Amino acid sequence: MKLIAASTPSEGSTSQFAIELANDVDPRERSLVGVQRIDLNFPKFTDGRAFSQAFLLSRRLGFKGEIRATGDVLADQLAQMERSGFTTAVLRADQDLAVAQRVLANYPGYGVGRYQGDAVQVSPHFAI
Repeated sequence: MKLIAASTPSEGSTSQFAIELANDVDPRERSLVGVQRIDLNFPKFTDGRAFSQAFLLSRRLGFKGEIRATGDVLADQLAQMERSGFTTAVLRADQDLAVAQRVLANYPGYGVGRYQGDAVQVSPHFAI
């Protein structure tokens, strides 16, 4: 998963190849033809609707582009974001990029497979 510090200049999400989906939008109702990046917002860290949207996009709709988490993104959410289908996360301004990378790398199974299947690796680790 690619991590981006909040202070990094944005590439912009209004290009013809990138869209933002509000939390109350069903991704199945949007045309994704030509879309290369979808920004999903976390208005509060306790609002997990973007997890469901990411899973729908990556698993059920087979979206292969970038799925970016924006908004109130904390380091301790990153492992679940990755498992849900996010490919990129823009960290909240008070989150340190180096700390977030260490936190993500310290989750069990990071980079070697997971015990249970998820949006990224469908087969569980024991079935490989």
